Amino acid sequence: MSRKDQITGKKAMSGNTRSHALNHSRRQWGLNLQTVTIKENGKTKKVRVSARTLKTLRKNNKLA
Repeated sequence: MSRKDQITGKKAMSGNTRSHALNHSRRQWGLNLQTVTIKENGKTKKVRVSARTLKTLRKNNKLA
């Protein structure tokens, strides 16, 4: 399973890690993925969402 938000489609950001000597190497900033059960069209479904999406789902009462 990919490390991707199943609702919004967000995935990890990439960039460089830089030292004070300006050395660099590639790195990734991962998502804070959580497994939750949501209500969708009267059915319950388990999905992996980011913490930010989870906050929005709680606000809109979409959790099962």
